Amino acid sequence: MEKIALVVGSTGISGNNLAKELLNQGWETYGLSRGLGKDVEGVSSVQADLLDSNSLKQALVGVRPTHVFFTTWMRKNSEKENIEVNGAMVRNLLDVLSEKKSVKHVGLVTGLKHYLGPFDAYVASGVLPETPLREDQPRLSAPNFYYAQEDELYIAAKRDGFTWSVHRPHTLIGNAVGNLMNMGTTLAVYASICKEENLPFIFPGSKAQWNGLSDVTDAGMLAKQIVWASETPSAFNTAFNVANGDVFRWSWLWRKIAEWFSIEFIGFEDEIRPLVETLKGKEDSWKRIAKKHGLVEEDLHKVSSAWHTDLDLSRPIEVMTDMTNSRILDFNEYCSTTGSFFSLFEQLKSDKIIP
Repeated sequence: MEKIALVVGSTGISGNNLAKELLNQGWETYGLSRGLGKDVEGVSSVQADLLDSNSLKQALVGVRPTHVFFTTWMRKNSEKENIEVNGAMVRNLLDVLSEKKSVKHVGLVTGLKHYLGPFDAYVASGVLPETPLREDQPRLSAPNFYYAQEDELYIAAKRDGFTWSVHRPHTLIGNAVGNLMNMGTTLAVYASICKEENLPFIFPGSKAQWNGLSDVTDAGMLAKQIVWASETPSAFNTAFNVANGDVFRWSWLWRKIAEWFSIEFIGFEDEIRPLVETLKGKEDSWKRIAKKHGLVEEDLHKVSSAWHTDLDLSRPIEVMTDMTNSRILDFNEYCSTTGSFFSLFEQLKSDKIIP
């Protein structure tokens, strides 16, 4: 079967790794992004605005994908705006591609917000989700832009007759500078500042996160699951959680990360200490570090996303994911979490993102 992939958000943390996996498996691969980010070598880059149907039509004139993988989102100031904008992006793309009648499968990447909802929703309500998070748990009553994206996917699939898969990773660990949700690079940058200024590496999160069990998702693991689901008939029209396959406590992993950078650390002590506050005013420090070590990016805010790391690590519950849906269908990939972090750190050093 002809396999022509269109990766939407191909310069991001999940799209970048997915494009590599597709190329490794011999797919013809197009990458669609709004900006001028760096695509993987071998990807045919397409630039378009997902909120502009005319822009999409022009950019995709010569592209007839058999498989579409949607891996991007846009952050707005409210969940209402998130729903409007992110739903429209999925709808616009699938409407434009509908005319080509080439699409056989669409994979959509969302996340654990599907189960947790916006942070304020479960903190304010006092009703905490049951963990491990399972794929058959019902939708929450709170507004959620992931639901809007899924609904647009289901509508288009019914109209055009393609199959679909939805992928819900936990925190993604992988290499993509400037990504909105990049804990691995954010922690590497923070640890580098601590080392340069002889400061302790302070855990920014909650007691529940420090002591509880957790998991994360390597971006390469997510990529493998997405491709697998697009080619496995028994996996069609199903939603999948995806994580590395191991579990850990931050009380252990924080120490391991500190050891990798050869710095002292401080764990949870009585209260949450947000990384946003810890890094406030460190812009000039990062510029000095970048100049001293010849790094490629002097803007602290382009190499870190402290707000997202704070959201993840300040949760008042431990968060683990159950992967029953893909495990019973023989998706048996595994990735060590320390391996995910440490290989990322090595790559960031090699790319001159961190010293």
